[in-house]
Amino acid sequence: MIRYFRPFIFGIACLGIISSCEISSGGKADTVLVTWELEAQDLSAEDAVFLAGSTPDLGFWQPNGAAMTQNESGFWELSLHLPKDSTVEYKITLGSWEREALNEAGIPFPNFRLRPTRDTVIRQRIPKWKSDTDIEAGQVTGQIKYHKRITAEGLKERSLAVWLPPTYGKSKKRSYPVLYMHDGQNLFNPKTAAFGVDWRVDEVADSLIRRGLLQDIIIVGIYNTSDRNEEYTTTPMGKRYRQFVIEKVKPLIDKTYRTLPDAKYTATGGSSAGGLVAFMLAWESPDIFSKAICMSPAFKIQNIDYVSTVEADSSRKELLEIYVDNGGVGLEKQLQPGIDDMMKALKQHGFQAGKNLDYQVEPLAKHNEAAWGKRIHRPLQWMFGKEN
Repeated sequence: MIRYFRPFIFGIACLGIISSCEISSGGKADTVLVTWELEAQDLSAEDAVFLAGSTPDLGFWQPNGAAMTQNESGFWELSLHLPKDSTVEYKITLGSWEREALNEAGIPFPNFRLRPTRDTVIRQRIPKWKSDTDIEAGQVTGQIKYHKRITAEGLKERSLAVWLPPTYGKSKKRSYPVLYMHDGQNLFNPKTAAFGVDWRVDEVADSLIRRGLLQDIIIVGIYNTSDRNEEYTTTPMGKRYRQFVIEKVKPLIDKTYRTLPDAKYTATGGSSAGGLVAFMLAWESPDIFSKAICMSPAFKIQNIDYVSTVEADSSRKELLEIYVDNGGVGLEKQLQPGIDDMMKALKQHGFQAGKNLDYQVEPLAKHNEAAWGKRIHRPLQWMFGKEN
């Protein structure tokens, strides 16, 4: 006999769920067979549907983590053996975070969350999908300019979002420092953010500037792609991404906007793997970037180890300014040993707290956009505080 139930969903109950059921299992003792049956609206023959989630089979949050197939009835299906009695979170995309599933109100679903105890069938309906038109929608404080479909050899195309400070349109002769941030779709707009929550960098920067606590700066959000893990780490694609930022993105911004292009006025920042790539850009190219914001950075974890690179580097980096912080919950705990090792390596290079190094820990903070958004005021003020 089939017993129907509804899985719980992080943040908002049962968005997008039509029904779910548990069926008797013939699978492995330590796993359960989870089958998704998805009714998806407004798709063309060229579209493909994916699940992105918190397990290896779901791609560890890669937007094209697990491909679904369409059956003769037009429903999209996928079956996976997932760990029994464990919490699994996931989202639904068309292969990138810019084409994420939306609810009836046009807002990205919060993480779907499931803890199956036996073989399970999940039936869901997706009414809408994020599209290019959503890039300029949503609540944004201040003026943002968008550059779409920026390409580079060996990398997928992406968009740039450029936030301009309040005085930009008023003072035609004034030039500005620039902060280049990674995971750009998550910075300014909840409608483009991968998990429906943005950092609110626009609100924070605008408020600090108007209160006289922050210099007027330009903030560039460089969107990620489904190759994020490779682009932001020590891989050949990662090297191409860093070249893309230096050789294409920065020249485009310097040509299009009134910037102060020297390294003294140029920073880069990000979180998690984005914090790592920000560090690598500044460390490897201090003639381009003099400042790096590294929030919850993946310096040394699993197959990533940039600490050993820093330890083996004998070049002088004393002109760099580096901000590092971390939380203390979940993945933040796993990142902490690598951060501790990097702090030791930086101090061996002569970095001093309060001079060219700022390190903060928030023991109760989690690994998400909301947590980073609550802390972003610190590095902004430390690096670009108002000069009185």
